[in-house]
Amino acid sequence: MAFKAFISGCATTALTAAERDFFAAERPCGLILFRRNVDNPGQVQALVSDFKAAVGTDDVLVLVDQEGGRVQRLRAPHWREMPPAQVLGDLYAVDKKAGRRAAFAAARLIAAELYDLGINVDCTPCIDVRQLGAHDIIGDRAFSTDPQAVAVLGREVMNGMLAGGVLPVIKHVPGHGRALADSHKSLPHIDVSQEALEEVDFLPFRELRDAPLAMTAHVLLRAYDQQNPATLSPAIMKEVIRDQLGLTGLIMTDDICMKALSGTPGELTRAVIDAGCDVALHCSGKFDEMVDVASAASDLTGESLDRFETALAKRREPEPFDEAEALALVSEAAETRVARVGADPTEHV
Repeated sequence: MAFKAFISGCATTALTAAERDFFAAERPCGLILFRRNVDNPGQVQALVSDFKAAVGTDDVLVLVDQEGGRVQRLRAPHWREMPPAQVLGDLYAVDKKAGRRAAFAAARLIAAELYDLGINVDCTPCIDVRQLGAHDIIGDRAFSTDPQAVAVLGREVMNGMLAGGVLPVIKHVPGHGRALADSHKSLPHIDVSQEALEEVDFLPFRELRDAPLAMTAHVLLRAYDQQNPATLSPAIMKEVIRDQLGLTGLIMTDDICMKALSGTPGELTRAVIDAGCDVALHCSGKFDEMVDVASAASDLTGESLDRFETALAKRREPEPFDEAEALALVSEAAETRVARVGADPTEHV
């Protein structure tokens, strides 16, 4: 039986009988975990194993958002607290070699923890280019205001994840850094020229176009589509993301139930697939919404299936690494940050 073109959440730290039956019958191509799904390592391993058993294979995506900084679903005391991307960017600004090594090391450390849990996808790197004065929903999740620095450090994070046996997801294509609103709450409108977007926002995505997985931005880019946010725009999905930027990997949406988008989960599932997304991402874990999404989702076939299988084929056994050295490299980045902005390492520049 084929997978369906959606990734689902679940309600809590263990699957209910209804969720097991649902996953067995509907076979989403992935499961995404949030804080509500996480207690301790043994529990997470059991949850992941239970999901894989329900769909009947290990060849399925298991995702989490573990960027570092504000966006970490796995937290202390069981998992490391990692710095946000901007810390790595600040080090890169003063020492390019050290910044690149720290970015790779941070990703490799996170990947080691995820791999041990059975999680094979991390929704990172965030390669949005930060714009001063924009909404802080991106903020220090971005490496830099310099698109070339974002591309370089994004590549290091991608490579660190892959070296640790975990698939990276570049996000939020084609760029969320200029948004003046939080797309969790409303639809951001970005009103700049195509030239500005191509020179700045799009550059990191062009450079990392070979990423195995990508996540869309729920933003309205008026220069390309006056009515539809990128996730729902056939013009942006095909002409910009696939053709102009050249992304070759599986493209999933950001959460379709964010308030930037309007419609029922089922309506949105049909709409995003029709627009050119490979997979709809539904995160709430609300069972009635999960059923609505599954009823609307098509089977994962054709080019979308090829991209899914190509992404899975990029998993590999983790390469050996020196954990102590990696921790020292990340600590150097944090210390550089503190030295530049004062005692508060979360201060923005």
